[in-house]
Amino acid sequence: MAETIATNKKVFRDYMLSDRWECGIELKGGEVKSVRAGHVNFKDSFARVFEDEAYLYNLYIDPYRQASYLNEDPERPRKLLLHKQEIKKISGHVSQRGLLLVPTKIYFNNRGFVKVEIAIGKGKKLYDKRETIKKKDLQRDLSRRIKKARR
Repeated sequence: MAETIATNKKVFRDYMLSDRWECGIELKGGEVKSVRAGHVNFKDSFARVFEDEAYLYNLYIDPYRQASYLNEDPERPRKLLLHKQEIKKISGHVSQRGLLLVPTKIYFNNRGFVKVEIAIGKGKKLYDKRETIKKKDLQRDLSRRIKKARR
């Protein structure tokens, strides 16, 4: 069972997501303990392919207090661990206009390793966001009525 640490809710609201990949992330020192404690913030984070390597930018990991002077910069670029074929496939998708590589969630897998799920996203227009909100409201109303009818 994978234990989810944090999800990027803003991505689901602002982007239409298509392909998703699970990838490892290169963490140093106390960052793993800080992630385990849930001190992660996705605000404005994104991924980019640079020279056949994928990097995650602006992922804020709160410095681990007991690590003192050994703490890294909380918003440093972190390398994503993917196979070369996956990186080539991702760079092919991202090279298209209007597509972005965004992190959707960070979690521990069954073996205890920190994993990041990244997805290809295309920005939603305002009318797309309104449509999504309408669908969500209708679904919520329908589930309320079904629940009420069961009583």
